[in-house]
Amino acid sequence: MITLSACIEMMFREEPDFLKRIDMAADCGFRAVEFWGTGNKDIDGIKARAEARGVAVSIFGGPGGTLGDPATHADLVRAMRETIPLADKLGTKRLIVTVGNEIEGMSRATQHANIVAGLKKLAPVVEDAGLTLCLEPLNILVDHMGYYLATSAEAFEMVDEVGSPALKLLFDIYHQQITEGNLTANLTRNAAKIGHLHVADVPGRHEPGTGEINYRNVFAALLKCGWEGYAGLEYAPSTELTQDSVANILAIRDELGMG
Repeated sequence: MITLSACIEMMFREEPDFLKRIDMAADCGFRAVEFWGTGNKDIDGIKARAEARGVAVSIFGGPGGTLGDPATHADLVRAMRETIPLADKLGTKRLIVTVGNEIEGMSRATQHANIVAGLKKLAPVVEDAGLTLCLEPLNILVDHMGYYLATSAEAFEMVDEVGSPALKLLFDIYHQQITEGNLTANLTRNAAKIGHLHVADVPGRHEPGTGEINYRNVFAALLKCGWEGYAGLEYAPSTELTQDSVANILAIRDELGMG
């Protein structure tokens, strides 16, 4: 089953109380939430509120850094070990990893090799903890100029080169539509390597139905090929209230029998 997960960093921003955003997501009918980093977060409060509302925490951001620089790897491994107990507390089985910006004066081939080496150090740490690390490429045309990893093709290469069941891709459909398009083919032929999805429409990064992506077709293709997991709604609502932005995606969910 594909289950929708509300990113409460971008959704429900009209509510400054972060814990109340979990209530608002549950009230809209979402069965999971997610967020970015753990800094300045009340992890005990998130755990209690999510459990009280019967909502899972599908994923959150693990430690990040410039993986292209080997000098950062030891600190990242140490930070990952410190993050794992937070995931255990929340019952979260997936962590997001980003690779940082390109390093001026270093070839892309060298940076690629360094990132793979860093991921090889992180993978056994999360694997031993029973977790999955989800590597996220980001678009560099609109939102993340200077970021190293833009294409899903290079990211899937990295997953293959690391060769660990604990490393998969976070396929952000918004970012990859901007970067490369060809969404359903790239998703379905690599489905076994995908650990999590992010969802927003293009252009504008608003809710599905406001742009050019046919999310009904995208999800139908993923269901047909048997992919299962969470699809995180990481969009900025075009409406003043987030609750007024969810009708289309919930209709797709109900039509296709998603969670």
